[in-house]
Amino acid sequence: MGQQEKVATSLAGAVSEGISASLAPVDAELARRYPGDPGTRQPVHTVYVPGEVFGAGTVRAWGDQALAALDEHAPDARTFAAVLGLPDELAEPVYSRVRAKLEREPVEDLRVDFEDGYAGTDEDADAARAARLISAAYADGTAAPYMGIRMKCMEAAVRDRGIRTLDVFLTGLMEAGGLPDGLVLTLPKVTYTEQVGAMVRLVEEFEKARGLDAGRIGFEIQIETSQSILGPDGTATVARMIDAAEGRATGLHYGTFDYSACLGVSAAHQASDHPAADHAKAVMQVAAAGTGVRVSDGSTNVLPVGSTAKVHDAWRLHYGLTRRALARAYYQGWDMHPGHLPTRYAAVFAFYRGGFEQASARLAAYAGHAGGDVMDEPATAKALSSYLLRGIDCGALDSAEVARLTGLTRADLDAFAAPRRGDLTASAQ
Repeated sequence: MGQQEKVATSLAGAVSEGISASLAPVDAELARRYPGDPGTRQPVHTVYVPGEVFGAGTVRAWGDQALAALDEHAPDARTFAAVLGLPDELAEPVYSRVRAKLEREPVEDLRVDFEDGYAGTDEDADAARAARLISAAYADGTAAPYMGIRMKCMEAAVRDRGIRTLDVFLTGLMEAGGLPDGLVLTLPKVTYTEQVGAMVRLVEEFEKARGLDAGRIGFEIQIETSQSILGPDGTATVARMIDAAEGRATGLHYGTFDYSACLGVSAAHQASDHPAADHAKAVMQVAAAGTGVRVSDGSTNVLPVGSTAKVHDAWRLHYGLTRRALARAYYQGWDMHPGHLPTRYAAVFAFYRGGFEQASARLAAYAGHAGGDVMDEPATAKALSSYLLRGIDCGALDSAEVARLTGLTRADLDAFAAPRRGDLTASAQ
């Protein structure tokens, strides 16, 4: 090999060193505030079940009811595809995968509800029972991948009750063997950043009391009030809330109906595709970008019950809202009824199966430096890998078919999807 050509420069090395020294605090701040996506699986939905109703068989019961709805209202792929407007090439793959999902893993994320949906008379007993059942489900393999509770909010009227319920629940889990890896907690109706700070203090105190590692317990912040989007000083309050969580915030969940009502939207127009909802979620999305906090869409309250015609109408609505959310990068939402599961998974599976061949080809070309009709950058490679990984995680895609089209292993996909900030910047140069 020949000698490397020497090039001329004008600046002394001290200039670069001085600039680096001056930006060292910024480098540290970027790493702290914007660590990037955690690289863990994000569930495609959250199911809410009232605390007094939740039982050992709830997850399986939701799957069975969803399968029964398919059997009654769409017993074959052609019927289901016609209802939802699926293209012919996706009809059988989507339908068969939906049925398999409902049999194998009908619920990805379940929250036992002690807030708006709770109508029990002994909250202590119900919270303790939820802890025992969730612990047992993780022990015997019947749990959803993610499970936890939604407590009451930090407003004065219900604050003490919410704190006690969380204490009873977490203590019950500890007594039953410890906190499961899939534990998720939801703090609803957050209005001020101080309420997030209070939640941080609450879980910190529990960690100290039970000898847990600092930072072990995270929580979701539910966005249900206008004040959580825009503060009185004109700032995006939700961004301040993420900061106030001190690294413990795991998600921002949009509350369709509380938020809409807060803005005065009439009941007939309260929906996740209302302009007010789009604005709120866009602010949430920008505030959360790069922080590792994930954004979840809300729900529809139109239930797929009654005659076949009514079920089909509700399915079309839910399918359309879910596909719309996915296109806007809201990869998670709420499901209020077992009958929503078929269209949740149909929308998710069609989203990934409909685009995975193109995504695979683009990623393979990028990884092999083969060029093509699209010139992708490292950030796009990250998005393509994340898309394929999400499809694999939920069951829309198989690892083998993705590997066949991309020539990449799961480890390769992970590396493309979650590069360190410096690696992503350097590779673009």
